[in-house]
Amino acid sequence: NIINHLPKRMKFATIATLFMAASASANPFAPKSVSSTKASYVNNLMRGATPTANSQLRRLDEEEYQVDISSYSVKFQQCQFVKAYDDEMADDEDAGSPLVTSRFVIFRLCPSSSCGSCNSGFGEYLIDLESYLDAAVGYQEELQEEMCDTCNEYCQNDNDNGRKLNRKLEVDCDSCVDECEKIENMEENGYLEATDYVNCEEIDLDDDSTVLYSGPICSSGGSKIKIGIFTDEFCSNVDSSKSVDDYLGQLSHALLKKTYDADSCISCEVVEEEDENEDEDNDQDEEEEEPEVTEMCQELYEGAAKCEKVYGFDDGYSNYAGYENQLSQETVVCDFIKSIKAGTYDESGEIKVRGGSSRSGQSATTGGQKFALTFFIFGTIGLAVYSAMLHNKLTKGSAAKLSNQGGNMA
Repeated sequence: NIINHLPKRMKFATIATLFMAASASANPFAPKSVSSTKASYVNNLMRGATPTANSQLRRLDEEEYQVDISSYSVKFQQCQFVKAYDDEMADDEDAGSPLVTSRFVIFRLCPSSSCGSCNSGFGEYLIDLESYLDAAVGYQEELQEEMCDTCNEYCQNDNDNGRKLNRKLEVDCDSCVDECEKIENMEENGYLEATDYVNCEEIDLDDDSTVLYSGPICSSGGSKIKIGIFTDEFCSNVDSSKSVDDYLGQLSHALLKKTYDADSCISCEVVEEEDENEDEDNDQDEEEEEPEVTEMCQELYEGAAKCEKVYGFDDGYSNYAGYENQLSQETVVCDFIKSIKAGTYDESGEIKVRGGSSRSGQSATTGGQKFALTFFIFGTIGLAVYSAMLHNKLTKGSAAKLSNQGGNMA
């Protein structure tokens, strides 16, 4: 593998470029799409596998298996910009830099029973920021809408019905009425929903000479996702001197915060609302249904590059036939994720020089680096002086030898 022979930091930049290319096409690490437990199967992916007692592989018939992550929960880890070399940008004379910026999110699938600690039996994943926000924001918007619908239905009346809500939402009537009123009257109160700006879009300005864009940024060392101002249509160059409130207005980040809460675990299992009118006797007679996976978890899992085996993710899919591609690429994926978490890049996506910081493509140097550079410079000068002296000595010696030879010939 040619990547393994590259210098370490060049290797990470190369890997970043590969991930950018992969995000524009089908993910090579992801299993085939499964929309629900009764939808299309992961054909031939796990052919010949034998599920263990704790395996996420669920047998559908004698030969086909379906990925089952219903017993896991999503846990946000980090948001990170990464700048890497791009051939098209290098060939573009109008481009200010040959580097393009990719945006990534690292998340985990933790066992729901131990998601708080999540120190074993988990998988770690890398996905582009846009796909992560599409799935996570959509899920949180759906929960919010269902919560307010339930709140309006049960909590507006002064009775105990408000305490009998579905298990999925766990709505508290003491707080949901006020919360839902604030959401409904957000614009009247002078706020805009931050999740409306998670896609890179041009800002409508009165000044035609200025063109700016809004989009998501990673902040606070990657622990938060906020909306920022960019100077380019790809939302690659953040203009940190400009406040988003001055150009968009005052934003409400309440919903957006739920997508990057590192202390929160979002279950991947679909919890159905209990039907109070359902006959309990009929329930006992019915065959127990297989758990379903939420659309958000399915989209994130299918779209992400995976690092599973090293963390004991239920023995990892790499132990089963038909998953050779995951196994062959897993080391590269795991190394790249580790490099991001180790602080290889700053918030703008520039590669850091160890012990220093990087800004606008220029790196600060440490004392050790300065010493090494000085030693190299003086060493080079010394070699040059020695080379000149040696050349002069050899030249004089050759001239004297020729002179003696000429005298003897005469």
